[in-house]
Amino acid sequence: MFDLWLQLLILLPFATAAIVLTLGRFPNIREALSLGAGVMLIGIALWVYSNMGEMALVSIVWAEPVPGLSLSFKLDELGMLFILVATVLWPITTLYAIGYMRAHNEPRQTTFFAWFAIAIGSTLAIALAANLFTLFVFYEVLTLSTYPLVTHGRDEAAKKGGRTYLMILLGTSITFLLPAIIGTWVMAGSLDFKEGGVFAADASVVQISVLLALFVVGIGKAAIMPFHRWLPAAMVAPTPVSALLHAVAVVKAGAFAMLKVCALIFGLDLLALLPASTWLAYLAALSIVIASVIALREDNLKRRLAYSTIGQLNYITLGALLATSSAFVGSAMHIAMHAFAKITLFFCAGAILVVSHKTRVSELTGLGRRMPLTMIAFFIGSLGIVGVPPTGGTWSKWYLLMGTLDSGQWVLAIALMLSSLLSIVYLLAIPVRAFLPTGSETEAGWIPERMSPMLLAILLTSIATITLFFFPQTVFELASAIVPAGGGHGR
Repeated sequence: MFDLWLQLLILLPFATAAIVLTLGRFPNIREALSLGAGVMLIGIALWVYSNMGEMALVSIVWAEPVPGLSLSFKLDELGMLFILVATVLWPITTLYAIGYMRAHNEPRQTTFFAWFAIAIGSTLAIALAANLFTLFVFYEVLTLSTYPLVTHGRDEAAKKGGRTYLMILLGTSITFLLPAIIGTWVMAGSLDFKEGGVFAADASVVQISVLLALFVVGIGKAAIMPFHRWLPAAMVAPTPVSALLHAVAVVKAGAFAMLKVCALIFGLDLLALLPASTWLAYLAALSIVIASVIALREDNLKRRLAYSTIGQLNYITLGALLATSSAFVGSAMHIAMHAFAKITLFFCAGAILVVSHKTRVSELTGLGRRMPLTMIAFFIGSLGIVGVPPTGGTWSKWYLLMGTLDSGQWVLAIALMLSSLLSIVYLLAIPVRAFLPTGSETEAGWIPERMSPMLLAILLTSIATITLFFFPQTVFELASAIVPAGGGHGR
């Protein structure tokens, strides 16, 4: 019985996609089905969470193409954290997408919602992957299923952005990630995720260091520089897709894969002994600072948010590579805390586009008068990214900072603080500008903000961003459960 519930988590979105494709002539039914499936998936996820003890004992094998190499699934605490984030945000993003796609008169809405569901199913399969082989298969399915979403507009800009998106994500997977997986199979004889890692105690430090470097750059969805350009390129997509990419599916799949590889393929104790992990952590820190500086200079709102995401993703990579308990817990918590804050910001960007047709930060002066709730929500989401009370980002940023101090890496601590200071400038300046008075806006051009599916979704995620500050226990418990007792204490 328990294995059925786990399989439902994966199969329900795929089944939803198949049914949605038959409902092109019935948009209301199509969208009701998408929302209903999302709500049902939350219920399944909560049931699985409430029965974690029994569910963690279940192992599901779909296929075994060669002995010892299986397409299989198993639940752990980190996967449960990712599942809760993805399942809660799927119906909220669907609600937002319904309002956005209709208000913006987007074409091909049926295929949009179908690919959207497939992307969620792939994400949940990644969360439940029992080994690197399964993770790799659905990691690539996720890339391919989100490509039609990125190129939804089908104009030249969309095609160009889609080519960059596909080229970098498939290129890093084939060039770096796949060789890393093959190398792990050769060295360890297993691709199964295992507490403490899979490598023998006497394994070559040089070979393991090379594998670690291949994994870090090969998990392209984690957007470490210089393999980051796919993320701003994908901003040509409709805003609900941008929200999906940045909060629910693609980038979080990369961050999740990075954490799984570090904790359950290498093991935190081994990582703490590798000089390569320190240098790669410095590369992540450099990516954080550079992305923050670029975001500061970007006038296009969605591209500014995209570069912000690059920086925030590298927070997670940095924390995983530091291999201290605090840093790893902070990284895992940041998957959830960043998800709700950043999706709020993208939701707001889409609402601004629909209501005012503005896409540039420099055009937003005085917009707070027309869209007060949206800009207040943007302010809350910005606080979450900066990492200050009363938002959930406070806790993940705190643990990440403590992790850098525990490891004695003062330069990395300074990089994190500098990035937070820069994010104050490039994010909080936006709602401040929006609420500045302007003499150019006339009553004739004023459109009052009114409740809509888009605004409801914005309010839900901004409230969740604050709620996670006061009730972070579930996120903390799931994030810390994967850190081995007595391990991961640093260098």
